[in-house]
Amino acid sequence: MRRRQQAELPGEEAVELAALADGSLSPERRAVLEPRVAASPQLADLLAEQERAVAYTRSAAGQVDAPASLRERIGTQRPMRRAPISRRIAVAGAAVAVALVVAAGVAVFGSGNSAEGFHAALAPTGLVPGATGEATLTKTASGWRIAIDATGLPRRDGGNFYEAWLRNAAGVLVPIGTFNDGRHVTLWAGVSPKDFPTLTVTREQADGDQASSGEKVLVGTAG
Repeated sequence: MRRRQQAELPGEEAVELAALADGSLSPERRAVLEPRVAASPQLADLLAEQERAVAYTRSAAGQVDAPASLRERIGTQRPMRRAPISRRIAVAGAAVAVALVVAAGVAVFGSGNSAEGFHAALAPTGLVPGATGEATLTKTASGWRIAIDATGLPRRDGGNFYEAWLRNAAGVLVPIGTFNDGRHVTLWAGVSPKDFPTLTVTREQADGDQASSGEKVLVGTAG
C-alpha cells in the first residue's frame, strides 16, 4: 500500500483547507484554493479526509452546530510548532467535534434548567398525625415526574400500600402511582398539575378495587 507523503503548509493555509471542507471559506479564498487542490492529488486526498471528518462529527453531535464565534476561535488558533498538515487537519477535526458536542451539551443543559415545575407541601389529614412531606413536579417529554419525600408514614407491605393521586376542581382523580415507603418516591403523571393541582396520598390494599379508598394521609396543592 502506497504511503502518502506528508506536506508542510503554513498554518493559515491549513486552516483554509479545513474551512473549505466545512463550507465556511469565503468565496474569494475558495477561488484561490480550489485550483491548487485540483492540481495536487495529495491536497485533494487531504480535503476528502477532512470532508469525511466534518460529516462524521456533525452526525455524531446530532446535527447541532457549534456557535460561530467558538468555531472562529478554534480556527484562528496557531500551533506552537508546525506539524505535518495531515496531523494538523486531524486535530482541527477533533476540535470541531469537541465544539459541536459542547454546544449540544449546553443546549440540553439549558433546556433542563428552564423546565416547567411546581412544588407542593404535603400536610397530614389526621389519619397519621405525625406525617409530613413535600413533592416536586417537573415537566418532561414523557410526562410529569413527581418526586415525593415524606416522613412519618408507617411502611405498608403484604398487599397494603400507599397510592398518590392528582385531583382537579371537579373532584376527578387521576392515579399517579403506588409505593410502600414515603421516602424518596418517584411517580409519573400524564396530566398537568395546572389542571389537576391537588395532590393526595391514600392508604390502599390489593382488593381488586381500583377506586380510591378515601383514606387520605397527606394532601397538598401544587403551586
